[in-house]
Amino acid sequence: MSRTINGGTSILDRPLGRRGGRSGSEGTVSLSAFAYLYSELVQYHQSRVASISELERRLESSGYGVGLKVLELLAYRAGESKRETRLMSILQFVSSSVWKSLFGKAADSLERSIDHADEYMIVDYEPITSTFVSVPSDLGQLSADAYISGIVAGILDGAGFTARVTAHTVAIEEGESGKSSGVGGRVSYLPPRKGKAVFLVKFSKEVLERDAALDR
Repeated sequence: MSRTINGGTSILDRPLGRRGGRSGSEGTVSLSAFAYLYSELVQYHQSRVASISELERRLESSGYGVGLKVLELLAYRAGESKRETRLMSILQFVSSSVWKSLFGKAADSLERSIDHADEYMIVDYEPITSTFVSVPSDLGQLSADAYISGIVAGILDGAGFTARVTAHTVAIEEGESGKSSGVGGRVSYLPPRKGKAVFLVKFSKEVLERDAALDR
């Protein structure tokens, strides 16, 4: 099967599906199309599980395979055989390069836990999976961003940084303003969100020991 498009460009060199809302926008995926497809994915898994936690695990699993492929694609585009070996470097790669490739913007912040040395947090004020997908009241505790946490886990595992990644919705405190100017860099006309998405990354003991050894 041919892997080239008009002009002889490899499909591996085409832009990832950045979000866009106007027809005819080359290399974009409409927000409404994504919201519809993701809603169908959630409903598909919902009909096959007995609990919200199981539903979240299934969404994470769906995203995990995507994460592995995204890592492979970005490595191919970079044209480099070397891989990240430091913990902070891979986190910065995920929160910047990966986020920009998938969502058209970097994550809003990357933070280290004050209480736990093995935990880091990637913060996004407008994650696409929960900004444009509403959660029914009977699934009020569901984290609709579990799919993205699965993507992150797939990328980290594929790069050799075993970690447990979970998605959490955290209330935006009074005086705290979302740093995003709109999803994908576009101006948002939606009502202000009451919560931000925090992707909690908890690395395995082996990863921490390996990173510490590199400092010696």
